Amino acid sequence: MDKKFNLKLNLDSVGSVISYASSVGERIKGGEVIRLIGDLGAGKTTFVRGLVQGAGSSDHVSSPSFTIRNDYQSKDLTIAHFDFYRLSDLGIIRDMLAEAAVDPKTTVIIEWPEVVDDILPPEQVRIELKVTSESSRDINIEYPPRFAYLFAGGQA
Repeated sequence: MDKKFNLKLNLDSVGSVISYASSVGERIKGGEVIRLIGDLGAGKTTFVRGLVQGAGSSDHVSSPSFTIRNDYQSKDLTIAHFDFYRLSDLGIIRDMLAEAAVDPKTTVIIEWPEVVDDILPPEQVRIELKVTSESSRDINIEYPPRFAYLFAGGQA
């Protein structure tokens, strides 16, 4: 059985979510696969916005709901942001995701990842966001030891 670490946070504002995600973004190196789980409006794209800022990118972050994939450039790596909300058949996107997921210079972030479970590497980060009020979110993070560097310190 693979060992996993769990981290539970309650962040009380959109600014806190962005700030925490930014601290994670400061630590990304490439080669990470991050699954974002949550209902519509839970803050998945907001989390990506903070992560991209923390990684040093000035690119505008938007939900790739209609484009399927948005790329953000940072330092010497790419952040590939996928959203499979409206997709049940991946077609050629499947190969694009499989390539990005094994690229050591790419961090892959996936919203609505259930449709691609079979092609994702076994070692990945799972971040679940739950709405607890209009502005606060509970965040549950599950990660293997290999990605512990992303969450050093553990708290927001």
